[in-house]
Amino acid sequence: LVMDWLRLFPAVDERYLGPKVPYYFLILVAVVSTTRTLIHVFAPDGGAGVIAGIEVNVQGGTNIIAIFGQWGAVQLILALLYWLVILRYWFLVPTMLGVVVIEQLFRIGVGRLKPLDITARPPGAIGSELLLPLAIIAWVWSLRREGG
Repeated sequence: LVMDWLRLFPAVDERYLGPKVPYYFLILVAVVSTTRTLIHVFAPDGGAGVIAGIEVNVQGGTNIIAIFGQWGAVQLILALLYWLVILRYWFLVPTMLGVVVIEQLFRIGVGRLKPLDITARPPGAIGSELLLPLAIIAWVWSLRREGG
């Protein structure tokens, strides 16, 4: 059985014609997303206790840890898509930056709809509020043609 991997990741003639800064911004997002993902998947508490400040030494704490780990697995898919765009499908940079904007809007919205019961805000909540305006700027900027 011979696998044709190019069918999975086909070549495309489209090029990204926008400025380079949004492309580099997407690389930064991918690095942070990959790091966050690896923490959720591989840290003993999934980052729930040591990073987010959620008490996991309670009844049901193992469920919290499991949910963080599963959340990390889902985030890994998004991180891999960022890297795929960065390394092969540059023309999708504006699309992926739009995804970053939507993700931050959802994270902030769900965080307000279902707030955590903790003493200090987790870094992810603060990060989303900082990332959202930067992602909007990078996304709008990426829609411009270079030199335009």
